[in-house]
Amino acid sequence: MADEIKIGAYICNGCGIGDRLDSGQLEMTATRDGKAAVCKQHDFLCSDEGVKLIQDDIDNEGVNHVVIAACSRRAKTEAFSFDNVTLSRANLREGVIWVRPDTEDQQETTQEMADDYVRMACAESKYMKVPAASGQQGVNKNILIAGGGISGMTAALEASKAGYPCTIVEKTGALGGATAKLYKKIPTKSPYADPQDTGVAELIAAVEADSNITVCLNSTLTKTAGAPGRFEADISTESGSTETKSFGAIVQASGFKPYDANQLTEFSYGKSQDVITQAELEELAIAADGGPIKRPSDGKEVENVMFIQCAGQRSKKEGHLEHCSGFCCSASIKQAMYFKDQNPDIDTTVLYTDLRTPGAGGENFYRSGQKKGIIFTKGIASEVVHSKNPIVKFKDLILDEDVEDEVDLVVLATGMVANAGQPTRAELTDQDNEDIASEKAGEEVEIRVDVESILNLDYRQGKDVPHMANGFADSHFICFPYETQRTGIYTAGPTRRPMDTQQAMDDAMGAAMKAISEAENAGLGKAAHPRVADLSFPSFRAEGCTQCKRCTVECPFGAINETEDGYPEFNESRCRRCGTCMGACPVRVISFENYSIDTVGQQLKAVDIPDEFDEKPRILVLACENDAYPALDMAAQNRLEYSAFTRIIPVRCLGSVSLSWITDSMNSGYDGIILMGCPSGDDYQCHFVKGSGTAQERMGKVGDTLESLSLEKERVQTFEISITDIHKVPKIINDMAETIEQIGMSPFKF
Repeated sequence: MADEIKIGAYICNGCGIGDRLDSGQLEMTATRDGKAAVCKQHDFLCSDEGVKLIQDDIDNEGVNHVVIAACSRRAKTEAFSFDNVTLSRANLREGVIWVRPDTEDQQETTQEMADDYVRMACAESKYMKVPAASGQQGVNKNILIAGGGISGMTAALEASKAGYPCTIVEKTGALGGATAKLYKKIPTKSPYADPQDTGVAELIAAVEADSNITVCLNSTLTKTAGAPGRFEADISTESGSTETKSFGAIVQASGFKPYDANQLTEFSYGKSQDVITQAELEELAIAADGGPIKRPSDGKEVENVMFIQCAGQRSKKEGHLEHCSGFCCSASIKQAMYFKDQNPDIDTTVLYTDLRTPGAGGENFYRSGQKKGIIFTKGIASEVVHSKNPIVKFKDLILDEDVEDEVDLVVLATGMVANAGQPTRAELTDQDNEDIASEKAGEEVEIRVDVESILNLDYRQGKDVPHMANGFADSHFICFPYETQRTGIYTAGPTRRPMDTQQAMDDAMGAAMKAISEAENAGLGKAAHPRVADLSFPSFRAEGCTQCKRCTVECPFGAINETEDGYPEFNESRCRRCGTCMGACPVRVISFENYSIDTVGQQLKAVDIPDEFDEKPRILVLACENDAYPALDMAAQNRLEYSAFTRIIPVRCLGSVSLSWITDSMNSGYDGIILMGCPSGDDYQCHFVKGSGTAQERMGKVGDTLESLSLEKERVQTFEISITDIHKVPKIINDMAETIEQIGMSPFKF
């Protein structure tokens, strides 16, 4: 039969595995318990000779399910890459011999660990299938860029250089964005001593001269539908005409809005014409064009100017911004130089609490400002009194005294507010489940917001990409910069986080690279980051589906809609393959070809569970493959020991963990279960955004269930693990082993 499963198990004796373990016994375990049709040993499986051994069995012996008992599944991935077969790994190096002492009294339990991992790998292999692309789409190289500022133009030019046509949709009648309104920019070249030309005119000229770039001015996106590889965007002009275009990926570079300084009544903004923002000073500098800058109230040449940093930001006061906007300190130094370069005798004072000048030349630029005579005063401004000349009242933090300073002009560094579009449905309401219940009853649920949408996405979850707590488009600087919770849509520039001009250009290059990558992957049916190139996508058994919509609600990426009949409708191009939908499903009908309830469930059942009289407990660890599993590997590389009674199963995301795995484990006689996922919350590191947090919520109910079964709730514990927690993970395991020793082994052992 063409679909007959033929398992080939291959045991490596290299890296000390053969010295520490009985390979003959492992071979017998694979053949007898794992039902491997072919089982062979090799001194170095990752060598050309070892790889050829496996490939020959695939070609000539009909092996279509390969089990490799060697190093971690994170190692030697290029060597162990075979087409048209499933691949399962038994981690004997990092998972066994590197975490166990090489002593005679530990040899038995170490061998038992290895035997179990071989059984588990064979069990997983048996229930895996070879994923295949859906074949629904071809490669669409067109990139849509929302926004024609410095970020949008840079993204378009970089993508064009790589051979990808771009369409820039700009709301206003001109390219350039906020940077076009600057007189000069913060320097980006050595010696970082003086403000530089913005370079916007050159960028605009390059965009207009590039035949690979289409520019739509006075235009907006009135609807964006589809998925990576087949986005359909309606581009509408002010005149009312609309054109629909198809795109492979999207870069959102919609920039920022200045903070509304009218909220800063204590600084007399709006009352005194001579209290202005940094943006308004740029207008005055452009009008002066190198000559004397004149204040708005009476046209007098400015002889004394004070810059108040962090005006309305880095503050938890209502209406203020909690975040630092990053560029403001350097911008104030630059603007102070406008005055000093025109007339060194002009008094320029920068009033700051913490001076921050990020970037390669930030310190040099600050020193240059000092040399030009700019005064930097550490203090907190409390009030600006409106009079003929503004009077600034502030606390001098160096002299520890209250000071008043009469100046010609006050400049407020007010910061950035992201122009990221509308908040999502989940951000607007904490009663999403009630909304769903209303929808099922046939009632319309309408979400009203006053913020203008940027993308107008045709997504159930909302019209724009999700936002972080500070309003910037969701992203993460450690794990996935530019990524959003909408697959194939990447944010760049100040819509993603506060930044200056050069950072925005660098950001745009990264976003363009991501967009190109996703356009190619989507065309091949492959997943985006972090499971790049994964061809699997979820499917479900309709006959078992209860139409509860939990998969739809809990999917972090908006990859699931509902059909007219109320069944889930999976969009494989939007799907990141995290498996959160699988973990959410209460009736276990959702699965992937190579990752399912059975691929994990059968692994945990394949473990040999000793009875209570053997005094050998079993601790199951379900470890996220993105942070926790690498941390375990690195702990092993550092030879940090943990209990021999541990059996570790990597999972795609803690959000994919099904409660059935927990119940099956307890019923099978496991004494303790540890779940290790990525940190959640506002500063999350979960590669699938909220999978870890979702799992925490699910597991919060497990303790009550355990107590109802007369089991201690300490038997199931959940931990947040960063990839650097290499000393933490073995301690967690060893602490669980001590806990089991104290409370006793599970009464469910048979």
